[in-house]
Amino acid sequence: MFKIRYTITLLCIYAIPFYANAQKSLPNRQYRLFSDTADFVQHKNFYLLSLFTELPEVRELLENDKVLKGLSIQKQQLIDTALKNCGSDYACYSSSVIISDAEIKTVGERLAALYKTGQPLDKLIKDHLIPSGCYILYADLPAKEMLVKAWEQEARAVNHTIAVYVNGEKPNYPNIDSISFNVRKKSYSELVAVNLQLARSTQHPLFFTSSMQFALEALELNGRKEAADYEPMTTTVNKAAIAKVANTSWSKYPYSVILVPGEGPEDNITALSAGGMLRCRLAANQYNKGMAPFIVVSGGRVHPYRTKYSEAFEMKEFLINELHIPESAIIMEPHARHTTTNMRNCVRLLFRYGMPLDKPALTVTIPSQSFYISETLLERCKKELGYYPYKNGKRLSSTEMEFYPDILSLQLDNDEPLDP
Repeated sequence: MFKIRYTITLLCIYAIPFYANAQKSLPNRQYRLFSDTADFVQHKNFYLLSLFTELPEVRELLENDKVLKGLSIQKQQLIDTALKNCGSDYACYSSSVIISDAEIKTVGERLAALYKTGQPLDKLIKDHLIPSGCYILYADLPAKEMLVKAWEQEARAVNHTIAVYVNGEKPNYPNIDSISFNVRKKSYSELVAVNLQLARSTQHPLFFTSSMQFALEALELNGRKEAADYEPMTTTVNKAAIAKVANTSWSKYPYSVILVPGEGPEDNITALSAGGMLRCRLAANQYNKGMAPFIVVSGGRVHPYRTKYSEAFEMKEFLINELHIPESAIIMEPHARHTTTNMRNCVRLLFRYGMPLDKPALTVTIPSQSFYISETLLERCKKELGYYPYKNGKRLSSTEMEFYPDILSLQLDNDEPLDP
């Protein structure tokens, strides 16, 4: 079964030539997904749950529903029982906050029942879910069905985070994303118990609050808050480039951006790999030829395991300091953890930053990865993301290939908490 993945981003008002399935409302580029003070890890992973918490009318509706309130009370009772009885069994603690299939179904049924046209949940969908693009795979469903699908997705995202970063189950990429603890150590169960106690102490919890907080605290304890790296990027690392976007004469360039997928070094003391340097040089050559007004450097803190170095940041530094590319021409994408999300996240930034969609973009990388992107990656994207985030264009050389963005890249990803 294909995994469904999701993405945080805004959309454009340009024609969208590669979203052939779009029949109803499209995301809105003007929608503001985050404030500068947002909890980026929470909002990126659990956007619907964040909206449930932060929109007063929606929160009041959910708090006052007898069934949902009953689920919240039951969850607190399960936590209290676990704290009393689990002892050194860390999985016993975490099982008390896992959202069961029965709970997922019950909440879905209640959300559908509470949905009324013109009322808070309808406004939530029209004012947030659709314009955000975070649930675009469900945008053609009737409104209440879209809401239920979004809830199911986020409940499973909570469960997946707990499974990996508390119970030590394998993530999609074990070599780079695994839990930071030895779950067999005697001290570990105490750590989990205290985490559960903190999640339980949340005042006036909604039916999901303790589970979400337990998952978020687990990411923090593991040192796995990569989803928040360099945020808010619009006012920090990408501020200069964003200021340039509005004044760019796009007709002068054949491509919107030059995408450079990152490559991590093999050791913990090297900041930028030799492959990363070569990719930067290839991109600088194309930039200096006037192929595009911006270079997107893409890659997070990926290789080796728990590295402190960000591929995107180090490539940006190399482009500025060694190749003399102006900072205003460089866009950092510091979250992607593999080639699928290099492509997906680049598309997200094209939408988020208001760049034109009627131009192809250009990937510039070493030949082996370039041909991988054009010949193999799309099917991997379909398998792992549940959709194609781009469409292949023409090949220019062994190191350069054009591609066209697909707006489905906005969909959030429920089993990649480091880069949802």
